Amino acid sequence: MATPHVEFVPLAEQHIAQIVALENRVETAPWSEQSFRNELGHAHSVFKVMMEGGQVIGFIGLWLLVDEAHITTVVVAPEHQRKGLGELLMRTVLREARERGMKNATLEVRVSNEPAIQLYKKLGFEEVAVRKNYYPENREDAVVMWLYRLEERDLLLLVEDHHDQR
Repeated sequence: MATPHVEFVPLAEQHIAQIVALENRVETAPWSEQSFRNELGHAHSVFKVMMEGGQVIGFIGLWLLVDEAHITTVVVAPEHQRKGLGELLMRTVLREARERGMKNATLEVRVSNEPAIQLYKKLGFEEVAVRKNYYPENREDAVVMWLYRLEERDLLLLVEDHHDQR
């Protein structure tokens, strides 16, 4: 299966409509359009959009909180999943978080999302807690995961490296 040629750009106004459409396709409790607009120009937010041929095929957001990176959302279009692009998104923002002085990273993930949990473990995240009834639409629990010591992590998987592995 061919890996798409992708580029990462900061979230901008022109991405909002495509992001909302993708979010509504893949999430059972999607963010509102206003939630994405709130990320525009937010001083403590890093929000990257993954593009292929002018189309949004994924995105990732995180908040920089003191010395912690809190990953708020990770989405890859269903037709582009299982190609390593989720890992590429994660490594891209974790590198940026480290460059901005973040020491650790955290996220919540649905207990039923085993592929994501396995990806996060591959990147070095550890399961540390469960938030009961975290997701409002179906009261599903969330696994709380932490990645400690970002400065010690090998996050150097670049787009070019990703293509070379295929």
